[in-house]
This record gives sequence, structure tokens and C-alpha cells, in this order.
Amino acid sequence: LGQGEVENVSEDTCQFVRASEVGERCDLAVTLARRGCGLEFIEHPEVMVEVNPMTSRTQVSPGEITLTLRPGAEASVVVAVQQLERYPVDLYYLVDVSASMQDNLDQLKKVGVALSTRMREHSSDLRLGFGSFVDKNVSPYINVHPSKINNPCSDYEVKCLPAHGFHHVLSMTSNMSEFTRIIKRQRISGNMDTPEGGLDAMLQATVCQVGVGWRGEAKRLLLLMTDQPSHLALDSRLAGIVTPHDGLCHLENSVYMKSSTMDHPSLGLLAEKLLENHIYSLFAVEHLQYQWYEVISNTHTHTYTTLTIINMQVYFNITIGLLSCPDDDDEDDVVQVFVRPVGYNESVVIKVRSRCRCRRCHDDATHQSSCGEDTPDTDHNNQGASEVDCSGRGVCVCERCVCERNSLGTVYGTYCQMDDYSCPYQREILCGGRGVCVSGECVCEEGWTGESCGCPVSTATCLLNNGLLCSGRGRCVCGRCVCDDHQHSGEFCERCPTCHSSCQSHWRCIDCHLSHGLSQRKMGHCNHTCPPLVVYVNDVTGTMGSGVTHESLTHKCHDSPKKI
Repeated sequence: LGQGEVENVSEDTCQFVRASEVGERCDLAVTLARRGCGLEFIEHPEVMVEVNPMTSRTQVSPGEITLTLRPGAEASVVVAVQQLERYPVDLYYLVDVSASMQDNLDQLKKVGVALSTRMREHSSDLRLGFGSFVDKNVSPYINVHPSKINNPCSDYEVKCLPAHGFHHVLSMTSNMSEFTRIIKRQRISGNMDTPEGGLDAMLQATVCQVGVGWRGEAKRLLLLMTDQPSHLALDSRLAGIVTPHDGLCHLENSVYMKSSTMDHPSLGLLAEKLLENHIYSLFAVEHLQYQWYEVISNTHTHTYTTLTIINMQVYFNITIGLLSCPDDDDEDDVVQVFVRPVGYNESVVIKVRSRCRCRRCHDDATHQSSCGEDTPDTDHNNQGASEVDCSGRGVCVCERCVCERNSLGTVYGTYCQMDDYSCPYQREILCGGRGVCVSGECVCEEGWTGESCGCPVSTATCLLNNGLLCSGRGRCVCGRCVCDDHQHSGEFCERCPTCHSSCQSHWRCIDCHLSHGLSQRKMGHCNHTCPPLVVYVNDVTGTMGSGVTHESLTHKCHDSPKKI
């Protein structure tokens, strides 16, 4: 087994592991036993249901459940739903104010306050809101004669409100006096056809969260009051409106601005937005229209319901099954399912873990592998994360790694995380032949260094005969001179084609003094050509003075680069 030797493993089992591919380890128990797998190593995975006791909910419980399933298996879980007796409630009245609703509107003015008072028996934190609708204010839904647009009731000498798709009248408030005042001042409007724009208005009241004033922590109730059916998606083509509804809020100054340019929403879109915003829809309709609204409620039973249960616990039995393994056979998948009762802002998270690989090296309580190396990036609290057994270079047997054999070298380590061949090469030789590979890095022999052991430690190859390192103009890097500036070159930075000698640099100064006979008395004439502190030294005595001849100065400049 090399450096990853596993103790106390039977020879038959080791032979089975070496001879088998991972996929061949999944088979009937009798077949595995016949091929040499010990019975004590055969695993029969069972369905597991785990409830996280640390995640609690107020109205929906439990908060989190984890299911571990094999293909073809299923598990059932129970979810309890109970609305608190004094839970905060937001109730929004969305009222049809077309002319046919005159009697109902008068009735609402009488019973609206009584209904709100009754609701207070079940919630000490109740807030009410109000909005009205008629239909789209374009032909053929309304009479577009100029006298009818502003006052649809002009033929009856009654002042009516103009037709409108949706007006948000009162944001959520706990002020019952204000709510009563708003209800009593409402007036009817008018339109031409029988269906109204109820679903169109419902969507705006749902998605315009800020305008309406829906509270995040409250149970949200949207009550639609009408005596007629509602227009559905595509009905707007009668008016030449072909733009589908985008499901967004289009309120400006509490008025729905896209009523005449955007189609009515589909039932599917409305259902999606109600669920997304945790709104519980209720319908108060005339007896003759009950069947119509019952049909659309049955079409989307997951959204439209009029069942309200207060101070009673209801249990739902939910069964989840795994039909097949995920497409990626190399890794078990985790799918999250959210169970949220309509109208509640709490949900249960059900994590479904598919167990499709054959392995016995995981702790059933923590789902952590004893053959997976802990790294800084490993998050054991993240149930969606997965660890690779034995670094993907071995198999897990008896909670230990059996490392694979490799033609390149040896794989070893507790988790098969090390080998002796994953290091830099030099001239196709591992570590340049001057070191060994340990944990992915070359450990060089004495006298050598570098990533691939290609650099000598000694600087002898950078020394000139005079003992200067790189001629005093560079550094010794990996046995070679690296010159300090671009002017110098050569193996030892000894060459400088563009450099000037001292005499060349000071020739104008020398020429000036020669022209004045090297007289100390006339040195001032050469100040403009000589750098400061230039002095003359007697070539014979070595002392400063004027006894320097033309010949000696000229000879010195031609024979030596020494500064004078």
C-alpha cells in the first residue's frame, strides 16, 4: 500500500479494492461477496430523516429537515402550521366601484367598520388599507365620448368618478376613524362591458409593497369585493393593447399608470406574485358570480383559498421521493425545497440529499468523511458542500485511504494528498536531478537552491581573476552576473562600449590649460571648461604644484584612464 498503508484490512478486501473501479463497488450484496468484498464492509444505505432542532419557527415548524435518499426511495415528513392568536394582520380592501356596485358600496360603508372590529378579536395589531378599481379607461371598456370620460354618469345627472384601472386610496393604518372616513366618502364610477379589471388591480395592490404599506412581519390579507367576473390575459387585444403585463408596480401618485398600455395579467402571473409577496387572497362576490371565482380558485388552489384558521394547529404530511441520481455521478447533489403556507412569511426548508455513490467512510450524523482532508475552505456546516475522499487519488476502506498506484511515482499521505512527482522539472528531469520532491516542492541537495534546484549556492562563477564579484557592477543570481545598469554587459559586467575614460571626459579642461602653458596664474581662464576641484599633481614627485609639463600630462592621458 506504499506510504499510505492501511492497517487491519484483510488481503481479500485489498485485492477487491485494487481490482475494482469505483462504479463496480455498487452491486448486489451477494455479488460483492462473491467478488471478494468482506460482508462487514458491505453497506446497505437507509433513508434518513433529520430534523434540525436549532431552527425554530413561530407559526410553521419544524424550520429545517434533511432527507437522505437513494434512487427509488421516498420519505414522509410532517409540517405543523398554527397562526398565533395575536399575530399582526394587514387587511387591504380592494373594492369594485362600478355603477352596479352602488348597493354593495353602501353596504360596505355600514359593515366595513363592523368587520374590522370583529377582526380585532383575533389580532390586537390590525391595520387596514383601501383601494378601488373599475376597468381600463379605453374603448371598448368605457364610453370615450368627451362628456362621459370625466363623468360616466352624466346621463343621470349624477357626479361619478372617472373610470380607472386602480387607485390606491389609503395605506395600511391602525386609525379606525381615518378608515371609516375614507370608506364613507367613496363614490361610484361607470364602464361599458360586464367584466371588470379586478385581477389587474389585485396585481398592483400585491406588488406595490411600499405604496400600500404591507408589513413584513404581518399576515397579509387581500380582500377583493366585486359583483362581476374579471378580464383575463389577452382580453386587452380588443382595445389594441398587446404588451404583456410585466408583473411590476406602476403606481405614480397612487394611480396605476400602465392601465391603458399593458395587458391584463394572467392567472399564473398573479398567482406567482401573491406567493412571492406572501399575500393571502380572499373574494367577497355576488352569489351569481360565485361559480366563476370558484373555477379560477380551483385552477390555482395553491394560491386562491378562503380558508382561515386561527388559534388551531394544522398538520400537513409531505412525501418526497428520489426518482433517479443526478446527472453528475461524481458528486452527491443537495436540493432545497421550501414549504411555505400561503399568506405566511415563514417556511420550512427541506434539504434532499441524494446518495448515489458507494462509500462507507462518512459519519451518518455529520455527513463528514473520515477520508476527506480538512482545509481552510472546508465548511462542515454547509450541508451543500462535499469533500473528496482521499484527494481523489485513492479509495476509502475501513475509514482509511488506500492510495492509488501511479506510473509517475508514489502517492502517499493520510489523505493521499502527497506524491513524489508533482514538482518542477529542469531539462525534463525532476528537480533537475539535484533534489527530491516532497509535498509538491523540491528539497535541493547541499550547494543547490531554486524552484527546480537549478541554482548553485556558490558565487564562484561570478568572480573575475581580480576577485571582484561581477566587476563590482552587478549581482550574482543563480550563478550568473546580473548587471546593475544597461550600459554594462558581458559575462562579468566587464564591458561598457558607451563609457568614456577620464581623459576623454575632461579633455576640454586639459586643452584649455595646455593652451595657457599650465600656468597656475592663468588657471582662472579655464573655469568655464573645468569642473570644480580639478587639481594637478606632479607626475614625478606626486605633490600638487605647477611643475607639470605638457609632455607628461599628454602622456598620462593617453596611457591611463586614471583621473588627473
